[in-house]
Amino acid sequence: MTGMAVGLGGIVFQGCVESMPEVVPDVRMSASAFLPYKLEVKVGQTLKFVNTNSRLHTVTAYENKIPEGADYFASGGFGTEIEARKAWVKNLGGALATGEVFEHTFSISGTYHYFCIPHEMGGMMGIIEVTD
Repeated sequence: MTGMAVGLGGIVFQGCVESMPEVVPDVRMSASAFLPYKLEVKVGQTLKFVNTNSRLHTVTAYENKIPEGADYFASGGFGTEIEARKAWVKNLGGALATGEVFEHTFSISGTYHYFCIPHEMGGMMGIIEVTD
């Protein structure tokens, strides 16, 4: 088999290779942290937040710590930070269970700060830097 692999090394399969789609970075949720804590993405890129832990988590933007004109984001689809906080207290609104994913596409460059409602006091926060 080694000879065959070496022999095929010089063959070009013209037109058989498609461009690979851009790899979407993601943020993973541990017991009390977003990993990585800080991440850089490009404008227009969609970021996946994945709960890789057994605890319930949220992804909730600090409304006053995102760029002016940027779309607010929170797991559960809430339009404001207050709505997200109230929904969590009322019925665990916005909760992501193990393996669940929240996605957000960033359309404006700048710095976005976000947190997990039930673990905010424990320091579960993160930063997304969005660049042009």
